[in-house]
Amino acid sequence: MTAGLIWRNSRVLITKRPEGTHLAGFWEFPGGKQEPYETLDECLVRELKEELGITVRTDKHLLTVEHEYEDKVITLHVFYCRDMKGRPATLEGQEFRWVHPDDLSNYTFPPPDKVVIETLSSRGQPPENSFT
Repeated sequence: MTAGLIWRNSRVLITKRPEGTHLAGFWEFPGGKQEPYETLDECLVRELKEELGITVRTDKHLLTVEHEYEDKVITLHVFYCRDMKGRPATLEGQEFRWVHPDDLSNYTFPPPDKVVIETLSSRGQPPENSFT
């Protein structure tokens, strides 16, 4: 699985998992499942296009998080993204928001995304001119 950190005006993009999905109602960093033929970069670019109608380039890898749920184990690969083209839209019915990193604790995230938030808190956000 992949997730992208997309920054704009010192805020990061988060999406809400739609009803009828695993962890419905939880917020997350957008991304999705890797197809067998895809690289992690290709997966993230495809998922963001399908879910939000935006095109990005992946940049630096931030971290990899492994998490075991009751019924499955996931590995989440998190990347900074840059050069966003288009405006996010709710193509799959999910909400999205631009959130200041200090406000992320006001949202309910799944455990792997909480690790991402902790990492962001310890490292700070990327320079605005590097990841817009």
